[in-house]
Amino acid sequence: MHRKSLAELARGLAGGEFSSVELTTHFLDRIERFDERLNAFITVTGEQALAAARRADERRSQGEAGPLTGVPLAQKDIFNTRDIRTSCGSRMLDNFLAPFNATVVEKLDAAGAVMLGKTNMDEFAMGSSNETSYYGPVRNPWDTERVPGGSSGGSAAAVAARLAPAATGTDTGGSIRQPASLCGITGLKPTYGRVSRWGMIAFASSLDQAGPMAASAEDCALLLNQMAGFDERDSTSVEREVEDYAAGLEGSLEGVRIGLPREFFAEGLSAGVEQSVRDALKQFEAMGARLVDISLPNSALSAPAYYVVAPAECSSNLSRMDGVRFGYRCENPRDLEDLYKRSRGEGFGDEVKRRILIGTYALSAGYYDAYYLKAQKIRRLISQDFAEAFQQVDVIMGPTAPDTAFRIGEKTDDPLSMYLSDVYTIAVNLAGLPGMSIPVAPADGLPVGLQLIGDYWTEARLLNLAHRYQQQTDWHRQIPGEFE
Repeated sequence: MHRKSLAELARGLAGGEFSSVELTTHFLDRIERFDERLNAFITVTGEQALAAARRADERRSQGEAGPLTGVPLAQKDIFNTRDIRTSCGSRMLDNFLAPFNATVVEKLDAAGAVMLGKTNMDEFAMGSSNETSYYGPVRNPWDTERVPGGSSGGSAAAVAARLAPAATGTDTGGSIRQPASLCGITGLKPTYGRVSRWGMIAFASSLDQAGPMAASAEDCALLLNQMAGFDERDSTSVEREVEDYAAGLEGSLEGVRIGLPREFFAEGLSAGVEQSVRDALKQFEAMGARLVDISLPNSALSAPAYYVVAPAECSSNLSRMDGVRFGYRCENPRDLEDLYKRSRGEGFGDEVKRRILIGTYALSAGYYDAYYLKAQKIRRLISQDFAEAFQQVDVIMGPTAPDTAFRIGEKTDDPLSMYLSDVYTIAVNLAGLPGMSIPVAPADGLPVGLQLIGDYWTEARLLNLAHRYQQQTDWHRQIPGEFE
């Protein structure tokens, strides 16, 4: 059963090939068998999952089933889940039981999906390798000595090893797309405001966006149908009708203009990744698309702008983690100041502390105009670059990451090198655009991702392009040998 896609499992449930209880038991058994090798899960909710599966089977027997009823999936541990630990990969929230469900969890629960557990992640979503988690690094199923990418590395590894047919992720600067690339799965970051952020623990509020991670574009379309929609509880949610993302998957690619930014194929891109990406682009040409050279001249400024904006927002968002109301509290504080200092000092990891300090500095008196305001101006220029590009092309494509998965520990002492892992993805978040990564031919035996970037609200077009490519190839169906 684990070799089937989410869509195939949904059809199997509808056709009575197996029950949700049987399906859920199968994946729980796989988690028990394999997760010790991967560390993809922080919390496994076996009892709750089987109870939800029984309810799903009952709904189906009464003729009340929807497309996702009874299908198992995993939730990134950044989404609040009622009475289940929501740690955000941090010691700070190791003992935190959320009193409510995030909107994404609510919507998938209402659709009848079965939550297998909560996946491991970089602490507070800060990282590109899933090595900053308090619970230890996640390992890439294709080579367990390598990273899965981050921050949604637990979700990516779980889907790649088929410990779950699908998972949720969040993307602040590439945290859905980059791990999807490194693990050989499909991941979609929707337009900012398309999926509610309510109940998702905030890293950088103007950048964070939730999205689906699965084997195929068809699977992501089914998930986005349930996840998307306006939420009055989220001030950044956009009131816009949700289209049926699965309905247009078969559309023709004849005449589609694909933009290739010259900045994405310059120095820093590994030869193997570039070859895999260009081979995939030839496949799109064969299906009727036209390749157009374009430029995004300010894209080189996206990383420095991001690493001012994101830390500034994180320093504000994480100020609530003070050891007073919830989360980790130091032992025997001498006074209130000692409580704050030691609770935060002991509760946060090095990468989170680094970003809080950078962000606090950038927002401080005398430096706000020099750093934060200037970064926001650059952000506007990046958005204008994309707007001009989309007057010439329908979609932009290029590599998702500059290289394949690197070894665990290889970049932990070099934060700048780690930050550049997201060099092709960050601009999409700064502009608030939709983007996705799909697996293409491997390089040196490791997965490679092709990034698709669309104009605002064109998720359906991205999914259509990805689906048509996946009809012609089987890279998205590959499972690491150890986990077959």
